Amino acid sequence: MKTSASAAGDKARGPVRRVVIAGGGTAGWMVAACMSKMLGRTHDIRLVESDEIGTVGVGEATIPALLKFHSLLGVDEQEFMAATQATFKLGIRFESWRNVREDYIHSFGLSGKDHWTAGFQHFWLKGRQRRLASAYGDYCLELRAAEEGRFAHLPHGGMNYAYHLDASAYAVFLRRFSEGFGVKRIEGRITEVQCDPASGDIRALRLDAGTVIEGDLFIDCTGFRALLIGETLKVPYEDWSQWLHCDSALAVQTASVREAIPYTRSIAHEWGWQWRIPLQHRVGNGVVYSRRHTSDEVARQTLLAHIEGEPLTQPRVIRFSPGQRRQTWSHNCVAIGLASGFLEPLESTSIHLIQRGVIRLMQLFPAGGVRQSDIDEYNRQTADELEHIRDFIILHYHVTKRVDAPFWRECREMAVPASLRHRIELFRETARVFREPAELFAENSWIQVMLGQGIMPESHHPVADLMGDAELSRFLGEIRNDVNRAVAQLPMHQDYVQRYLARARRSSASR
Repeated sequence: MKTSASAAGDKARGPVRRVVIAGGGTAGWMVAACMSKMLGRTHDIRLVESDEIGTVGVGEATIPALLKFHSLLGVDEQEFMAATQATFKLGIRFESWRNVREDYIHSFGLSGKDHWTAGFQHFWLKGRQRRLASAYGDYCLELRAAEEGRFAHLPHGGMNYAYHLDASAYAVFLRRFSEGFGVKRIEGRITEVQCDPASGDIRALRLDAGTVIEGDLFIDCTGFRALLIGETLKVPYEDWSQWLHCDSALAVQTASVREAIPYTRSIAHEWGWQWRIPLQHRVGNGVVYSRRHTSDEVARQTLLAHIEGEPLTQPRVIRFSPGQRRQTWSHNCVAIGLASGFLEPLESTSIHLIQRGVIRLMQLFPAGGVRQSDIDEYNRQTADELEHIRDFIILHYHVTKRVDAPFWRECREMAVPASLRHRIELFRETARVFREPAELFAENSWIQVMLGQGIMPESHHPVADLMGDAELSRFLGEIRNDVNRAVAQLPMHQDYVQRYLARARRSSASR
């Protein structure tokens, strides 16, 4: 997982002035946008992509961290949403995950109020024990707003949200942004990756037209093919299919037949799950499944039987192996996006991992030359982050009450990573959740999913016992009432999106 220093020690190569991004799509253009904004005046940045090569393009749901990325770039939200047909997202509704026809929402919000010694869940558990508390989700603004299909921007960042977006349109939007900061797009299919025989570093890319693109630093955004990091540099791939059994997906787009809701739907089936992502102009649909437990044809039939609206595309099969590269930075090549690894989009982390990859690269950018210490630190941080996300996704499968199909029974009975087993046992026994430094998912995300999947802690922190019934009832009631009042004042999501984007559309039409 982690790399060690090379025999050459920490000696730097020559300075990095020319950056070559191999591959476009969401990953390539997110990298180009960030690098050009930060380095476009001082570095030569080129992106090579071929119109002949398609993209996977199912990463249409995001998490709130994307707002920070757009803030770094100075992207106008209304312009971005109009260009990508985006809607707002407050969380994910997991349907039939805990058990058949038992649902819950993992929202982006905070629940209740914490005490310095213990999280809100301890007071909620005490209130539940005394019959003073309602459902855990009643104490979270974002979750209740999602349930009622409402949304609005609130002062001081009072609503945590993300987006549903058209990933292909997002790549086009970022291409226009990147070219404005000097990125040069080169059309062509890569036919050869040329390496320096002495150092093993990548020296140039040869295209089908004979053009040779030289560079000092290469970013592999070639998707599952991993042309640079995998095929050329031979960095091994660590397979996680012993914990994540799904290995295929089918995606199809449909016409919208109802108002867009502010959350993603994740619907569990006997051999995997289905997503439904509402945009302004259409709905993204798909299934993720295990070929050991069903066939492509059954998955396709199930998908088409559970969609709404006329199909706008034909279902297409996507194969994948869950896991990660042993090193995502090797020699003078950094893999970002699918080339670096893959986790199914259950918690909408695909675009986030691209974002983290390029921001981490900017923080460790080897302007004076690639050093092994930078490579080691990049790989350490990347591996740690991906393993935390991996554990969070495994949690959804492993902690379930479903026994209706072999797929779910295997997930229940499998041995999970020790890091995840500890989190589950800690919460089950004590209701405690602790977040690792720089970990993506905060405490409330773990709490919402563990409660949602059916874990009810056996005990709570003694600080909650200091409240008498009247005080505890007042404490819980005030939080719940504040949430209810705030939700009641929110407009419906569909109406808000239309009003919010009206100005951007008028501005675009006048150009």
